[in-house]
Amino acid sequence: MKKLLSIILCLCLVGSLGSTAFAASPVQARVVLGADLNNEQVAGIYRSFGVADGSVPELNLTNMDERRYLQRYIDDSIIGTRAISCVYVELTGAGSGMDVQASNVTWCTPEMYVNALTTAGVTDAKVRVTAPFPVSGTAALAGVYKAYEDMTGRVLDDVVKDVSTQELAVTGELAQQIGSFDSTSIVSDLKLILNETAQMDDAELERQIRQIAQEHQVDLTDSQVGQLLSLCRSLEKLDADQLRSRVEELRGTIQKIDQAKDEVVGFAKTVYQILGALGDFFARVRQILGKE
Repeated sequence: MKKLLSIILCLCLVGSLGSTAFAASPVQARVVLGADLNNEQVAGIYRSFGVADGSVPELNLTNMDERRYLQRYIDDSIIGTRAISCVYVELTGAGSGMDVQASNVTWCTPEMYVNALTTAGVTDAKVRVTAPFPVSGTAALAGVYKAYEDMTGRVLDDVVKDVSTQELAVTGELAQQIGSFDSTSIVSDLKLILNETAQMDDAELERQIRQIAQEHQVDLTDSQVGQLLSLCRSLEKLDADQLRSRVEELRGTIQKIDQAKDEVVGFAKTVYQILGALGDFFARVRQILGKE
């Protein structure tokens, strides 16, 4: 009888250890709210994120926080005077990649966030960016930094944060002229050859930038080439091998974002064409009836 009880006790202990070992680990997530939102807007933000208020730790981002990162690179008219942008950040498993979506954001795009966050070393996360009304979205990068540091307990290097902010600014300005995908793709291509660009003088680097742009069928102005040259020199301060590895891992994410965007645009065009055809059809019917 004692042996039987001993066996049962052992099985219970093993089962208990097993359930502990295989229990789902808690989700690491943060909500970062713009400090200038009212209660009604905050409630709307939580609904947009699909997260219950109070279910994850909440942080605040002030306009002063935004300016600390952005004012060197982004015009005051884009930064604004109030902190409105909000982010939900959830850390995901190693190798899972970036899942970034944005709504009510007019200046930044998901691929721009992915590129800049990759530079900062944030590579496996679910990120949602939104606001109660259309905003530039530039502050969201600072919000992600804040959430990431709070969750991991690891303070991101100031140089890394500065360079990734510069990248967001440069890709954002270029995107206004050449499109977000080409803008981020050109910068990604430069990241892949930083060991080479570090050995080039400015004239050689300018030629390299123009060559990369031509491969993307983009013509750059002298001013745009200058912006990219300055960004490249900043990127050269970082670990080139680590950065290249992260870019290669996340290139598929950028392509998926762009493909999804193309599919939405293509669907919208198809609907527009169908509606146009129906309009033409009914216009002809009205002409026939009018003649009768």
